[in-house]
Amino acid sequence: MDSSTKREIILENYQNPTNKGLIEDETYQKANMNNESCIDDINLMVKIENNIIKDIRFDGEACAISTSSTSIMINTLIGKTVEEAKEIYKNFTNMIDEKEYNSDLLEEAIVYDDIYKQPSRKKCALLPWWALDKILGENNGK
Repeated sequence: MDSSTKREIILENYQNPTNKGLIEDETYQKANMNNESCIDDINLMVKIENNIIKDIRFDGEACAISTSSTSIMINTLIGKTVEEAKEIYKNFTNMIDEKEYNSDLLEEAIVYDDIYKQPSRKKCALLPWWALDKILGENNGK
């Protein structure tokens, strides 16, 4: 994917993020992640039914990278099983950390494949994924 297309995807997901806005629903599992070195502070809500991610919502203050990463993560993971989401998470974090990964699993999240060139932005891209990982780690097959 060329850099112009990557920028377009990131900008679109920043300006028009998927599922921004929290709701009152106790069936969602929640997590908060923040970056102590900047403004990024994301609240994530995930609805898991029968081991399938049915919905993900978020809100908070965040930069373009963190907001777009959250939106892209949501688009990538809704409808996936918890196991699939964990595998995608592993591959995404491996990509960010310049380790071996399967690009076919990442869908649009591949736009961050060269974020390692800006070490200060790696945490921005990872923040929502860490919140997801926290929720999936606490998930007990709901």
